[in-house]
Parts: sequence; C-alpha cells; structure tokens
Amino acid sequence: MMKVLFVCLGNICRSPTAHGVFAHQVEKAGLSGQIKVDSAGTSGWHNGAEPDGRSIKEAARLGYDLSFIRSRQVCASDFKEFDYVLAMDESNLSDLLAMCPPEYSHKVQLFLSFSDAPESEVPDPYYGGAQGFSDVLSLVERGGQSLLERIQKSCSE
Repeated sequence: MMKVLFVCLGNICRSPTAHGVFAHQVEKAGLSGQIKVDSAGTSGWHNGAEPDGRSIKEAARLGYDLSFIRSRQVCASDFKEFDYVLAMDESNLSDLLAMCPPEYSHKVQLFLSFSDAPESEVPDPYYGGAQGFSDVLSLVERGGQSLLERIQKSCSE
C-alpha cells in the first residue's frame, strides 16, 4: 500500500482539494486498494472542520467530492506512515521539514515537483476570489495526474 499525504497550512483549501482530486484519480485508475490518500495542515486552527465552502463548490462543479474530508493537523507518526508527504508551498515545506525526523525527510517534497506545470507552489486562495479556487483545482488536477503516473511507474519497476 502506497500512502500519500497532502499538506497545506489549515487543511481547508489546498490540501483537501488535492486529497479529493487525487482520491478520485486513484479510484478512476482502479488503484483505491493500493494507494491511500489523506491530507493535513501544519497548523491545527481548523481541526475537525470540513473544507472551505468555496473549495467544496469548485470541486463539485468539476465532479469531485470533498464532503468526506475533515481538517486535521500533521502529527509525528505521519512522517513514518506516509510514503509521500507533499507540501503545497515552500512555507509549509519548511514547516514540515522542521518537524520531520531526519530519517524521513526524503519523503517531504513540494507537491508540484511532480508536475510539468511552470508553477512550483499551489497558491493559497483563502483571501482571494473564486478564480483562486479554480486555479488551485487546475494545478491539483495536473499535479495529481503526474504524481499518479510516477507512482504507477515506480510500482511496476
């Protein structure tokens, strides 16, 4: 079982969107029994909350369900449990590396490092308008597909 954790600051916008989209991509590829998907935040500000309503609305518009996701904070055991701990931006990457035991630091990466997108970070749409949530979804779809292809390739080798 391959395990993927998406991480942003509050786990209400970017990482739950990545979680929902990637879970859908994994299911569509017939790999739900082989790849576990989760998300978390580097902060615990929103523990137990559902994703931001704007994230839910934009995801639903394109057929993705985020209703099953609840915010949680990254915990120490995540670094051991997950094969990929993927930060949405440099700030969260830095926070993750600061809390990660050295023996697991190779698992912590920027999510978009798997994508051919020109962007290296998924921008936080929280304080912006609807376009920001649409942009996040587009980046996440592209990054998720690239990540899935990489996982499939590594599993077949």
